[in-house]
Amino acid sequence: MKLAIFGANGPTGRQATEQAIAEGHTVTAVTRRPESFPLSDPRLRVVGADVLDSGAVERTVAGQDAVISTLGVPYGRSPVTVYSGGMAHITRAMTEHGVRRLVCVSSTVLFETPAPGEGLFFRKVLEPFIVRFVGRTVYDDMRRMEEVVSESEHEWTVIRPAGLFDAHAVSDYRVSASRLPGRFTSRADLGNALLRQAVDGHHVRAFIDVRTTEGVPSFLDVIRKEAFSGKK
Repeated sequence: MKLAIFGANGPTGRQATEQAIAEGHTVTAVTRRPESFPLSDPRLRVVGADVLDSGAVERTVAGQDAVISTLGVPYGRSPVTVYSGGMAHITRAMTEHGVRRLVCVSSTVLFETPAPGEGLFFRKVLEPFIVRFVGRTVYDDMRRMEEVVSESEHEWTVIRPAGLFDAHAVSDYRVSASRLPGRFTSRADLGNALLRQAVDGHHVRAFIDVRTTEGVPSFLDVIRKEAFSGKK
């Protein structure tokens, strides 16, 4: 398949790109900083483009079989438009060029239902604090992005992972259309889930959860390392 991956220079984007190349797919990796992209392969084309540049997005999407978005921005107080604005450009370009398959990342908190077995403190205090205060502008724009995606006529899937952490290899992770137990998703597993959805075409027009079930870190370790890093 010919795959365009937006946000390819982030940790999840690099996972999806590397795994796609290993499977023999042709990848167009889209990043604002192509000079720092660490991967190279005959099946890889690295494109320097901003997802908020509609012309650049349209040129990138032309000729692709599917589009994967791993866009991410750090928490902050400033309004965020990258998710929704970028997705508006992506879906418009897909329509223009007849590309049907779209897979993107948001967050498990957008299910707005408790995770099975989640403790009262996390459910009633910690998660609401992160969603409503620490990450409010990010999650607000993720919701707008999901509206753009769900209102489109494409064959879309939105993946809502839990807290992200780095792992060396893909595990036997879980996928479900409802919220799963557990707090974490490795980027290796998320990259693989994105690739599987794009290539295999499962869960069309659905929001799905992805959970890592083995080798997960402690909650405090992830908070210390990830919460304000801006990695996606």
